[in-house]
Amino acid sequence: MDKTVLREERCIRYEMTVLDVVSRHRKTEAVFKQYDEQAGECICCQALFEPLSKVAARYGLNLEKFLEDLEDAAGE
Repeated sequence: MDKTVLREERCIRYEMTVLDVVSRHRKTEAVFKQYDEQAGECICCQALFEPLSKVAARYGLNLEKFLEDLEDAAGE
């Protein structure tokens, strides 16, 4: 019996910068705005050139949830 493993490809990856994400998927800007309150500042203004993994670490965000929310917005 063969088992086929389907690999889910994400279009949003932790090494992408905020600018990469917003420029490729405009609807993700709303997600960044939602996280601004938790971050205490505008993420797009202060971390535009930072990779998402560093953004999550800098602002104490759950990286997996952050990526999932961005992915959901990108897929809309």
